[in-house]
Amino acid sequence: MRLASLSMYVGPPQVARAQEEFWAFLHDWLKQAGVAEVPEQLDGSVAYNAAWSDPRLLLAQTCGYPYAKSLRGIVRLVATPVYDRPGCDGPSMCSLLIARRSETGAMLADFRGRIAALNAYDSNTGANLFRAAVAPLAHGTRFFASVVETGSHAASIDAVAAGQADVAAIDCVTYGNFATHAPERVSGLRIIGETPKGPGLPFVTRTSASDAEVEILRQALAAAIASPVLAPARAALALKSFAILGDAAYQGLLDMEKAAEAAAYPVIA
Repeated sequence: MRLASLSMYVGPPQVARAQEEFWAFLHDWLKQAGVAEVPEQLDGSVAYNAAWSDPRLLLAQTCGYPYAKSLRGIVRLVATPVYDRPGCDGPSMCSLLIARRSETGAMLADFRGRIAALNAYDSNTGANLFRAAVAPLAHGTRFFASVVETGSHAASIDAVAAGQADVAAIDCVTYGNFATHAPERVSGLRIIGETPKGPGLPFVTRTSASDAEVEILRQALAAAIASPVLAPARAALALKSFAILGDAAYQGLLDMEKAAEAAAYPVIA
């Protein structure tokens, strides 16, 4: 049996349920199209990043920065989703810089010497885009007093809300999902800015997949966008469409990394 894993956007619960409905549609469509070994359910037992390099992979969603940095040649790009959340621009997106409403700081520059939260150092939205926003302000020196690695964007939101950190860069789709479906989680927060934009989180398959297999996956995604039955699930996911991007689009994320390194700010600190 092949592996399907859509673990990048799974909260709040309404989003997780919509992902399951989205996959159920893809499962039926692919089966009817004659694709073999299509799993009936998304696999939640495999770590999200382990799924990316699994040779059984049929479909997963990865982060753009790991794709550009280490996954090219290990997976194949299928399509990049286009979301309808503030901060999205077609298949490109930014992270939203958040702080508590009670903070007096009005912009990122006001948070020098404070505590930052990030989900993971290899995250595009939580670290790479964040670094791109901080680097021009850091002037080659430490900007934050300390950095807390939380493990997820949801945990970063909670860390800022609870006062365990003062600022974070949150994937704009994740923030929009919580603002829409669980507004109480972000009610004590405000947005103080945006990071630069980059291409969003692509859907990928294993590198051994043929051109014909990639094309049928793209057709399945197009059918999911067109299906009236999936309209409620698409609305919950804020999913508008899919774009076909190449490696050149994702190379821009590594260009951001190089620019930060050239500014003597190689890591969020």
